[in-house]
Amino acid sequence: MQMPSSISTRLQYQHKSLMDIIDGITDEDIRQPVIAGKWSIFEHIVHLQSYQHTFIDRVKQILENNNPSFPGYSAASDPLFKDNCQKYSREVMQDLITTRKEIAAGMLSFPEVDLAKTGIHPAFGQMTLLQWLNFFLLHEAHHLFAIFKLASEIKKGKENN
Repeated sequence: MQMPSSISTRLQYQHKSLMDIIDGITDEDIRQPVIAGKWSIFEHIVHLQSYQHTFIDRVKQILENNNPSFPGYSAASDPLFKDNCQKYSREVMQDLITTRKEIAAGMLSFPEVDLAKTGIHPAFGQMTLLQWLNFFLLHEAHHLFAIFKLASEIKKGKENN
C-alpha cells in the first residue's frame, strides 16, 4: 500500500492555505469569537497546531505497538491546547508549520509495511496508518473550512463598516 499522491500532496501543502484564508485579518480579529459560544479563528488554528503533536504521538504508538487503541481527542482536556491559547499567533503558526514539515518528512519516507500498520480509533475502529493520515488531513480540512467561513464573516463585517 503505497501513499497515494492525493494524500502526500495534501500532507505537504494543505495547511499552507491557512495564510491565504486569514490574509488581511488582524491578530485581534482572529482572536475574537465571530459566533457566540463557538471557537474563534485563533482557537481553530491552535487546535490544528496542538493536534499535530497528538497525531505524532499516535503515529509513534502505531509504529511501535501492535494495533494500539486510542481514546477520543478533546481539545478541552488537552493541556497543550490550553497552553497554546495563551501564546502569540505568530508563535503558534510557526510551530504548526515546523511540526508539519517534520510530519511530512517522516511519513513520506515510511515504507509500505509501516503504512499498513494499524491502530484503533474510538469512532472509526481499526485503521491503517495510511487511513489515520487521511483522517488527520480530512479533520484539518474541516477546520480550514470553518476558518474560511469565520474569516469571510469578519471581512464582510469590515466592508459594511
